[in-house]
Formats: sequence, structure tokens, C-alpha cells
Amino acid sequence: MSDESPELVPEAEPGADRPEVMAELPEQPMPSEPMAETAAEIEDLDTDAPRVAILMGSKSDLPVMEKAEQELTERGISSETRVMSAHREPDVVADYARNAKLRGLRVIIAGAGLSAALPGVVAAHTELPVIGVPLTSRTSVAGGLDALLSIVQMPPGVPVACVGVDNARNAAVLAARMLGA
Repeated sequence: MSDESPELVPEAEPGADRPEVMAELPEQPMPSEPMAETAAEIEDLDTDAPRVAILMGSKSDLPVMEKAEQELTERGISSETRVMSAHREPDVVADYARNAKLRGLRVIIAGAGLSAALPGVVAAHTELPVIGVPLTSRTSVAGGLDALLSIVQMPPGVPVACVGVDNARNAAVLAARMLGA
């Protein structure tokens, strides 16, 4: 028997003796690159999906808020109109706002009266720009001042643009400008 230890030889990688095998394998892109490219392609697609959402807390707000829809239609901007209450259906509002961008929406117009929570709740759950429309009602304080102040006085980090009281048309004009349309 010999005092010498056997010599350890590292195992060669498969195909190491054939450099052409390594050359045949295409270089694989990083996983994030295709996702970013796909997201950019989706962003550029022209679809029939509405670009602007028009939300209101009550059906009684429809006569004022339909002026936004009319303005958007005249400008050729597709929209959808929904009634949802930030107080009576907070989970519905939050889900809608969270999924708005995925559905192709780019701006949200939210009309509300009295405490006017809808625009702020929507803004808290989306990255999209939100335009608040303060609305008057028979129980409004000082002709809608209560709603105006509720929409304008958002906490830092939860921005909401605000137009004049009952001025849904201006909200649509602002949305169109945001879209560059």
C-alpha cells in the first residue's frame, strides 16, 4: 500500500469538452425585462375600456354628475358611471379603487355631498388621479361648503383635485387635460 492519497479530480461540467454546446444555448433575459416590456405594450394598447370613472355616493347625485359624462362623450373619451357610497359600502369602494388601473381607467371623478368622503376614500386606495366634485343637497351647509372643505382638506399623501361646487363639467374638462385629450 502506498502512503499517497488518491488525487481528486474535479468533475467537468457537461459539454465542457464541447464548447459548441455552450454556444448553442440562447442567452436568457432577466425575468423582469419581459414583464416591463409587456406592461409598456399593454399601456399603449388602444382599447374600448373606459378611461375615466365617474363615481357618486347616491343616485340623487346623477343630475349633476351626468354633466361630466356628457362632456367626456363630446370629447370622445369613454367613461363609466357608478353609484357607491363610502359610508354604506366602504369595501366596494376600496375594491373598485384598487382595481381601477388594472381595468384601464386613468382618472377618477368622484362626486359627493355633505361629509364628501367618497373622493378621499377612493384616493386612499388608488394611484390614479382623483378629481372631487363637491355636491349640494337640501341638507348641505352653506351651499355645499361642507362638501368642498371635506374634499379639499385631504391629509398629506392622499391628494384629491377639487373643482367648484356642483361643477362636474369642469371635472371632466380637467380629466381630459390629464389624459392629454
